[in-house]
Amino acid sequence: MVRGAEDRIINAIVVIILSICAIAAIFPLLYVVSVSLTPMGEVLRSGGFPIIPREVTFDAYATLLSESGMLRALGVTVFVTVVGTALNLTVTVLMAYPLSRKALPGRSAFLLMILFTMLFSGGLVPTYLIVKSVGLLNSVWALILPTLVGSFNVLIVKSFLEQLPEELFESARIDGAKELLVMSRIALPLSLPVMATVGLFYAVGHWNDFFSAIMYVTDRSLFPLQVIVREILMQAQQPMENVENITPTQTLQMAAVVLASLPIIVVYPFLQKYFTKGMLLGSIKG
Repeated sequence: MVRGAEDRIINAIVVIILSICAIAAIFPLLYVVSVSLTPMGEVLRSGGFPIIPREVTFDAYATLLSESGMLRALGVTVFVTVVGTALNLTVTVLMAYPLSRKALPGRSAFLLMILFTMLFSGGLVPTYLIVKSVGLLNSVWALILPTLVGSFNVLIVKSFLEQLPEELFESARIDGAKELLVMSRIALPLSLPVMATVGLFYAVGHWNDFFSAIMYVTDRSLFPLQVIVREILMQAQQPMENVENITPTQTLQMAAVVLASLPIIVVYPFLQKYFTKGMLLGSIKG
């Protein structure tokens, strides 16, 4: 197929626009990684913007990892992310599966209540009072249980389950299988793509969450990684007595950002296709 001059011009414009967008997206990441690997003197000589480091050092990472608070915070974040995501997926499936069955009594009322929570929340103060009344303050479970299930994720899983052939479920019921067995042996194995999508939603939310820790946790031993990173970033906004303190603070900042972002950056490309599919499911059906 021979393309005309107008097609080539349009393609060139599209390539230029996409290239600019790619550079705009990659540059901040390149800057953060570069500063975290650059020696303190090199950062000062480059005016604070070393795009490509001439010398590479891991002193900032060694300093962060040598502090017991950082490793402890990393352990808390990993625990909250792994255990929280597992509990999130369990509760989400237990809610979404019965809602995907059109014969469920009161199905419309339950869906209406779920949609209502997407438009209106209980508020920050009532939520804090509930967390306090059940004894979750200064507990790692305060970072998991208040966000145990997401309404949007329930609707995504429900929409996916509704697309599965009903004949599979009917044949299992004819053979005498109960609903719990039908869900675990038929629905779940066929729902791995949407489970990966929703699991990514929950995992990213847990990994990046620092507001819950600020609200419900005062014990520093229970601070997650993002709270420690926030403290390091806030230190740079405080006035420095001498210029020599600026560079170590800046390199520690960037190293902390890299450590906090690296796991999600590594995992996301493998789940991107499921992520996109889940977003389409949630937007087309409901």
